[in-house]
Amino acid sequence: MAGSTHASPTVEPGKPAPAVEATFSPRREAWRRFRRHRLAVASSVILGIMILAILLGPIIWPVPINDINFAATLQGPSLSHPLGTDDLGQDLLARMLYGGRISLAVGLAAMAVAVFVGVLVGAVAGMSRGWVDAFLMWLTDLFLSLPTLPLLLLIIYLFRDGLTATFGPEGGVFILVVAVIGGLRWMPVARLVRAQFLSLREKEFVEAARALGASPTRQVFRHILPNALGPVIVAGTIDVAAAIIAESTLSFLGLGFPPDIPTWGRLLFDAKDHLDIAPHWALFPGAAIFLAVLTINFIGDGLRDALDPRRVL
Repeated sequence: MAGSTHASPTVEPGKPAPAVEATFSPRREAWRRFRRHRLAVASSVILGIMILAILLGPIIWPVPINDINFAATLQGPSLSHPLGTDDLGQDLLARMLYGGRISLAVGLAAMAVAVFVGVLVGAVAGMSRGWVDAFLMWLTDLFLSLPTLPLLLLIIYLFRDGLTATFGPEGGVFILVVAVIGGLRWMPVARLVRAQFLSLREKEFVEAARALGASPTRQVFRHILPNALGPVIVAGTIDVAAAIIAESTLSFLGLGFPPDIPTWGRLLFDAKDHLDIAPHWALFPGAAIFLAVLTINFIGDGLRDALDPRRVL
């Protein structure tokens, strides 16, 4: 009958109400897909435990990192020193907890620098046409062709003294290491973001926004960039692991933080001459670097599977 409305379905007494279909949530779907990657979930738990130990460890184990005891030099793990001691009798557990903060902070900060520069360069290149895109990609290829380690050593030799005089021995080296590592890791992110922008800017939803009068800035920040962040997040996790390894390499070569600042790489450098009589000195910081890098890589694999809509899980 014209003008009549459909009656709402009645529920008979004693029978459960019909289930309402849950609305789709991209975040809930990404979390479901991430949970199916067991190695990524286990790695997240292990990395979380390591971060909590680094942050709360000095409160639970308040041993000074520079407390010298020549009566306890090169001792193995014991109740008084769970990870043993070094050649000066310093507690390795306290030094590893302190050094873990610096190593992970360098990794996260360098990743932030690399992702910021890479997204900026890739977005400008992806939204531009002509000589701007060509110049930015030429600049990216130029940085990709530079030898990373010799350039790292050269920059540190040139600028370390000036920065340490301005910001102190720890702050100056931290700024220098983060800037150098992050400044030499943005190129893959830039190429990835550019490829995403070149693909997304031709999609129907971007053309619709453009037809409605959206400015290029709104198109980038509202429509294109949010849809390109999935691969960027995955690349960021890889950059964290690469930055930790780079900082450890510099510290192992004696070109990173000062000797009294016990990063994981510095502990390995100090332990290299005592491997035959005190293998624990190198074993524990090496295991910490290995475990941190491995878990971060597995988390990146899980995020890749969770944020890629083309993968069937």
